[in-house]
Amino acid sequence: MKVNLRTGVDKLLFGMKQQDVKAIYGEPDREYKDDEENIIYVYNKEKFRLTFYSDEDLRLGYIISANPDLELFSNKIIGQKWGDVTAVLKENKITSFEKEPFDITDNYFNEDNWVIFQVEFDEVDTLELGAVFNSKDEFDWKF
Repeated sequence: MKVNLRTGVDKLLFGMKQQDVKAIYGEPDREYKDDEENIIYVYNKEKFRLTFYSDEDLRLGYIISANPDLELFSNKIIGQKWGDVTAVLKENKITSFEKEPFDITDNYFNEDNWVIFQVEFDEVDTLELGAVFNSKDEFDWKF
């Protein structure tokens, strides 16, 4: 399951609507609204949590996944040591991270690609990927 920074994951592209996602993965296992009235889809098998932004005509804008088949630059990332993942990222010129600790979890955020790696016990356990902004400070939708 390929992670495409700035674009999406697998067949998911930022900017898709709910019906586009359902056409690929079917009905979500769970659907709810968050505090900002965004619609959240949860797909258990794929280990996806997808956010459709209410203020952006319900376009897919955020993906959280713990799928062990996620690959970034042809390398698995879930369950991998953070040092091994950073080495792959560095080879691909992604070196700037803001570290934010939460209890036993460290989040490593790269703003240029709007990606967060959640690390527990020195292993990546979750990836968060968001739609990026263009030069006009608008979302750069890919769909």
